[in-house]
Amino acid sequence: MDVALDAPRLVFFFCFIMNADAGSHSLWALSTFIVEDTQFPEFSVVVMLDDVQIMYYNSNFKNFFYRASASELSASEQNIANIVAQHQHKSMKYRALESKTHHNLTRGINVQQRIAGCELMDSSSSSPVLSWDAFNGEPVEELTFNKHLNTMESHGLWPSTWNQIELIDVQSLYANLYHPLCIKTLKHYLSKEKNRVIRKVKPRVRLVSKDGGTRVSCLATGFYPRHINLTLSRDGQPVDEEQTTGGELLPNADGTYQMRKTLDVTPEDLKESHKFTCTATHLSLDNKLDVSLDYVPPVGTGPLAYSLVTLVILGFVLVTVLVWKLCKRGVSSCCRSPPHEVRNLQ
Repeated sequence: MDVALDAPRLVFFFCFIMNADAGSHSLWALSTFIVEDTQFPEFSVVVMLDDVQIMYYNSNFKNFFYRASASELSASEQNIANIVAQHQHKSMKYRALESKTHHNLTRGINVQQRIAGCELMDSSSSSPVLSWDAFNGEPVEELTFNKHLNTMESHGLWPSTWNQIELIDVQSLYANLYHPLCIKTLKHYLSKEKNRVIRKVKPRVRLVSKDGGTRVSCLATGFYPRHINLTLSRDGQPVDEEQTTGGELLPNADGTYQMRKTLDVTPEDLKESHKFTCTATHLSLDNKLDVSLDYVPPVGTGPLAYSLVTLVILGFVLVTVLVWKLCKRGVSSCCRSPPHEVRNLQ
């Protein structure tokens, strides 16, 4: 069954998923614990294979639900997954109450979030198991377990709450349970969902001049997977990222993605003609894709254009005044009534 991401503030997590290395595949568990009663379950977990939702768990049912096309785990694997979820529930509840005390919060809704998971590279080598915690949207702690070095690192952004004995226990838990379970589950669903997560869809790229020529916008849409390099160039030179707006990766309703970068054209640029180019590099493309726009300052946008418009308006006003004066003197024939109109009046 398809289950919506009903846990609040999950946006904090997606920056980690979206920044995964191209060519790799990842499995992430996005967990949320809510302090105080709300319409949502106290604790919930969404499991993602890359950007595809695979499983969902909440504390009301205390069981995992699967996306319609995803095959379920075996009974023993399901049991282990439930145990891990329940352990995470207790751990996050402890962390949430600890964070609440740290901030001297006595009332209101507070949210503890955690993202934990692993990656599998093209070479089939696995990355460390990673975990990030946040409280009310503020990063709190990072944990990294490296299987190859058998090391556990903790980077607390608040005063550390781990003692050495606790850290050793956590390291053992990651080494004997979390890491093997994460990699095994990742490989299982990667084989089942291969056609979905390995598909390649080419981007549609457009470069347009907007708002009367004062903005140049580059849009790439309809591409999959999500990794794309989009560069906006002026006269063959890449525009500094600090000069552009946008650049966020956004989802489309059909499961593909889009990205837009926009440049505000300066008054100096309005005086000149430029050639703007949008370049896209994507896994679905054999070569980079270039889309060009020969930019010519539109009429009415440059100082010279404004001067010409002003002169035209002033000329029109002067001619109108002159004709009016000639009409009053009876000099201009355009003001005289045609003969047939004069006869009618008689």
